Amino acid sequence: MVGLEDRALPQPFVARMSALLQDEFPAFLATYSSPPERGIRANRLKIAREELAERMGLTAEPVPWNPDGLYCPPSLRPGWHPYHAAGLYYGQEPSAMVVAPLVGARPGERVLDLAAAPGGKTTQLAAQMENRGLLVANEVDPGRVRALVENLERLGITCAAVVSERPERLAERLPGFFDRVLVDAPCSGEGMFRKTPEVRDRWRPDMPEACARVQGEILDSAVELLRPGGRLVYSTCTFAPEENEEVLLQLLTRRADLRMLPLPPVPGIAPGRPEWTRDPARAATVGVGLAGRLWPHRVRGEGHFVAVLERVADGAGRQRPPLRRDWQRPSKEALADFRTFCRETLTPAGQDALPPEAELRQHGEWLFAPPADSRALVGMHVVRAGLQLGRALRGRFEPSHPLALALRPGHVQRVRDLAAGSPELLAYLRGETLPAGGERGWTLVTVDGFPLGWAKAANGILKNHYPKVLRWDAGAPEPIDPES
Repeated sequence: MVGLEDRALPQPFVARMSALLQDEFPAFLATYSSPPERGIRANRLKIAREELAERMGLTAEPVPWNPDGLYCPPSLRPGWHPYHAAGLYYGQEPSAMVVAPLVGARPGERVLDLAAAPGGKTTQLAAQMENRGLLVANEVDPGRVRALVENLERLGITCAAVVSERPERLAERLPGFFDRVLVDAPCSGEGMFRKTPEVRDRWRPDMPEACARVQGEILDSAVELLRPGGRLVYSTCTFAPEENEEVLLQLLTRRADLRMLPLPPVPGIAPGRPEWTRDPARAATVGVGLAGRLWPHRVRGEGHFVAVLERVADGAGRQRPPLRRDWQRPSKEALADFRTFCRETLTPAGQDALPPEAELRQHGEWLFAPPADSRALVGMHVVRAGLQLGRALRGRFEPSHPLALALRPGHVQRVRDLAAGSPELLAYLRGETLPAGGERGWTLVTVDGFPLGWAKAANGILKNHYPKVLRWDAGAPEPIDPES
């Protein structure tokens, strides 16, 4: 039977899925008659899921495979809520939330997200690491780097370095450097057909095979980047076996130093399908069936594929790069300006929360605090390293927006707290000035106690320093689209 949902989908895709799913295919096809599932994920660096739901008045069902996830009610426009601007949550498709918990990143580790934009999984890894250690967020596509940086800054991530390099160059420079590597691979995106019609419209029957070749190359580099005993997580948002089980089979055939790991219990997940590969017997032998699939007709989500692998410790070890070089240390003048800002603006607790001066570095006018072990990245295309503090400008220091979002109200001497939904808050987000008291200087603007950005009090007004690119404008698109 051919229904409306059938005619909206590419016919080769429909035929292939019908042959693969057989008795389950009608239920799978029926999902395309329903709206896509949406979700938000609480940023545990700032707020717990339960408190977020209570503050937003949400009675939404929790996402069962993620401790921070909530299903998004149809009435909520996630990118327009002030709590989004404050970095309290990230808009993310529910199935995509299954991946980061399987990475199991821990504080103090070296972790790599090899295809990181727009940052949904990267920000969750940073929360797992409690903002401690080194999280390298790599994105080779320059057009996608900006959204990645903005999301990391908005959520108050300070342990991440954003890099834009080819995976093979990273592997040459950093062999065996990382404890954990995530490859959320670029794919044909079949799990986005319901949510993003443009992906469906540009899909072609030869895309899975073409994507599989790229995925294999990326995975070869990922293995070289991983230390013996380290964990590799591979995921896609597509249903094509060529990009999922077959990619794993080929990888495990090439690499004798890898082994599949069983997934922990995940509600609703189905096992991988070795019988869908070109060599089912070998695929079963090497453990391809230990991978997992989330199907849209079985769970509330658009669908995902995920596998966890371990690089076998072979005793040979891997040579890690020597940390000979470093970023430029701050000038005496820049440090003096920064000290003045800290003394006049921050509380003692706020000053204690910042990295020691010995760890600060300078690039042009900008002062920043790089993450641990990030000297290994010097000489690469590093877009952002750690926490950007602000600019030293001829005798004065201007704090950055990321610094505001990384602080807490108790860290700043002058705080202007605005209620969610208040006219004053909307005015601030639109870039307008606000009335101020008699005290002059940098002021942290907060929403219900959570930092939003800077303003500067002078002559009875608060001059707005909310970044122009993030300001709310009537009819404008959401500042950062929720991730697929």
